[in-house]
Amino acid sequence: MNLSIPFTTLLASSLALCLSSLPASASEDHLRAARELERAIHLEPNLENGKKVYLLCAVCHEPEAWGNPSGEYPQLAGQHPQVIIKQLADIRARNRDNPTMYPFTLLDHLTLQQLADVSAYIAQFPMTTENGIGPGDDLEHGRRLYAENCEECHGAKGEGIANDHMPLIQGQHYRYLVRQFEWIKNGKRRNADNRMIEQIEGFSPRDIHAVMDYTSRLAPPPGRMAAADYRNPDFPQFWRPILPSSVMAPEIAREN
Repeated sequence: MNLSIPFTTLLASSLALCLSSLPASASEDHLRAARELERAIHLEPNLENGKKVYLLCAVCHEPEAWGNPSGEYPQLAGQHPQVIIKQLADIRARNRDNPTMYPFTLLDHLTLQQLADVSAYIAQFPMTTENGIGPGDDLEHGRRLYAENCEECHGAKGEGIANDHMPLIQGQHYRYLVRQFEWIKNGKRRNADNRMIEQIEGFSPRDIHAVMDYTSRLAPPPGRMAAADYRNPDFPQFWRPILPSSVMAPEIAREN
């Protein structure tokens, strides 16, 4: 894929299917909103201000932005800031259904500068070593599927491609990966790359679970992983819930 293609062009293409089903006025409003958010990518981020903005995000995503193994919330820590802004743009444009997040993408709630600031702040977080993983019973099949279908865009280690807005998926929770993959396949999540949609059209339930199980075991490099006792020092008094054991994925060694 040509990495020199402007983000607005890529975003406009990804919005096409969604916007074609909307009234003309709504389509124009959604595309305009996405283009406004795209401007945030080119702003110089202020991490100190990003910390202040993230206080609102931490209510759901928690101070470390690690999500949880249940898959209710994804690991955002370490994600490319361009990807975070792109996803916010798609939610704003109603190209990705997320009613909970939608109000927080509105420009009368957060400015473009604040979006740039908080995305950069999240991106520099260390990532958890305890992401949820799958059952581990079909990993060779998952490895083959990943190499054939995912590696070109998401990288051999799931590192993503920042300038092409391809998400970093290493260290992501298995259950979150499965849910998003299924939503892309059945059309509920409409902001996926068209090439991915074509590639996964014939995936069976076995294929989905195998490749997402394998993906969940792609560990971030040591320098990007948090220490076992790490807590975000910017939020020392923040209360953190204790997850019930029923949502924890089995502890199985990941692929290095």
